[in-house]
Amino acid sequence: MATVNFRLRSKANKNVSIKIYLSLWRGNVIEMNTGFTVNPKDWSNDTNRPKQNTAENKVVFNNLKKLESFIFHNLNKDLGDSVVIDAFWLDSKIIECFNRVEKTDTGLIVNFLQDLIDNSSTRKVKVKGGYKLGLSKSRKNSFESTKNIIREYQSKTKKQVNFNDINETFIDKFTDWLMKTKNYAIATASKHIANVKTVCNEAERKGVQVNAFAKHIVIFSERDEDRFIHTLSFEELEIIGTAEITSEAYDNARKWLLLGCEFAQRGQDLVLIKKEDIRYKSGNMYLDVIQHKTKKAVTIGIIAPHVIQIIENGYPYKISTQKLNLYIKKVCEIAKINVMTEGKIYSKQTKRKELVFCEKHKLITVHSFRRSFCTNYYKLIPTPVLMGISGHSKESIFLKYINKPVDKDDNADIYMKFYETINKEKKPKMVLLPNGTED
Repeated sequence: MATVNFRLRSKANKNVSIKIYLSLWRGNVIEMNTGFTVNPKDWSNDTNRPKQNTAENKVVFNNLKKLESFIFHNLNKDLGDSVVIDAFWLDSKIIECFNRVEKTDTGLIVNFLQDLIDNSSTRKVKVKGGYKLGLSKSRKNSFESTKNIIREYQSKTKKQVNFNDINETFIDKFTDWLMKTKNYAIATASKHIANVKTVCNEAERKGVQVNAFAKHIVIFSERDEDRFIHTLSFEELEIIGTAEITSEAYDNARKWLLLGCEFAQRGQDLVLIKKEDIRYKSGNMYLDVIQHKTKKAVTIGIIAPHVIQIIENGYPYKISTQKLNLYIKKVCEIAKINVMTEGKIYSKQTKRKELVFCEKHKLITVHSFRRSFCTNYYKLIPTPVLMGISGHSKESIFLKYINKPVDKDDNADIYMKFYETINKEKKPKMVLLPNGTED
């Protein structure tokens, strides 16, 4: 049975380092500095901990207690995952427990990432028309995730990653580990690689020596044919809207679903919309939304009769996106949205999304709302109008979002359609005379 304990290596009359030693089995003991110090006269040989006779020693005592618990927790987890438990592992867990980073070595990518995270509120970010101050919460979390995954990779390879190490071989091996060992989806692995490239560019701008290959890192993405986009058609929405649902919670979720497929907003924005946010002008309904992710202001014209009915006769009460994701699956199941469909579902066993062939209702999520709007109205309404409602900035991104190829004839078709509408009642005034006429 593994044991964790602490000891001093010196009896000098001054503060000395406190060592942690991890005994895995007889003869296999790993020892490492904890980073904490104490005067030997304040050390208890009975408890192998500092005496709690001063406020400072109490802090050290509690930190050692925290470290012991953290080591045991991660030891049990990593032994189950066949992780090598050695001095490098113990050192990395001490750093992780107290979120320590050596600020002196900017050549280490995790150090630079930590510095970027620590100063995220003052980082200048390029936006349309200039710069803004501060990383978004999601961007900061993304860098934090990449920092932690690189730390884990360092623990596996027993080597710290320096900016000079970011060559083609490293990127290939790191990508392979992300995809095959961690079983990450293509999009997740790609995001980590993109963050590595971003931080390499940032480091080089600040004078850190970076491997020349970093500029040539290729950011891969999921092929369109491998993406699974699940939407609800107009017909399916009608079936859902008329299905008999007796549960108040499920009926509330149905209302959000029907509103979401017309409002075209992300889940986090959708559930914050209140009835009071609807405004009236000249007998028409409008909804103004500032999108949380992009800070874009969009205005939605509300004209669908079933949406107006929900707004005026029973606006849904607030719900978290997590619960909404669960409830709408049940709503779609009750409505018999059961066509067998290929897609990816999160597995509790593997903690990853796995490809399955199942009833469509199991694959519907809050994100299906926005995609349903864009897909259903595509080519029925000019794409720029749809983009103004959904908040997409580029047509290429919009088309990729709904998995549609670029249609070269699209704009020409729309022009001819509107030309016919504009000139339907007009009589032709321009007459071309044949060549050779004397008039």
